[in-house]
Amino acid sequence: MPTSPRAIEEQLAAFERACRTTGLRLTHQRLEVYRELALAADHPSAEALHQRLRQRIPTISLDTVYRTLATLAGHGLIHKVETAESQARYEVTLMRHHHLICSRCKEIMDFHWRAIDEAALPDVVRNWGRIDNKNVVVYGICSRCLE
Repeated sequence: MPTSPRAIEEQLAAFERACRTTGLRLTHQRLEVYRELALAADHPSAEALHQRLRQRIPTISLDTVYRTLATLAGHGLIHKVETAESQARYEVTLMRHHHLICSRCKEIMDFHWRAIDEAALPDVVRNWGRIDNKNVVVYGICSRCLE
């Protein structure tokens, strides 16, 4: 995740180019939702993003945040993190990674696992059809919650 102001601006410029490439109109709300996700380290839910965005855009509705997230995810510009809980979480994907999720506090941590990324799929899966993506979500209890 970019942390410096320059890295954020480069990511936003890449987002604007991606919107143009996909034919997606770049609105103020889309740009601000994307910016907030690019700044986030915690894989926020739509509700958490809405609360953060309301500090800068008091008139933004929760419905607008939900629709924007769905649109951006549908165009592959952000990633919806699949969790066992009913509340979806989101991130800006900069590089291939996997997720570790605490079953108690719901914290999501990114990690890299090159062996999984490079491993061939079993024949039964490989012959299933077209595989677009493979990732691992590991569930457990974080060390803070264990204490």
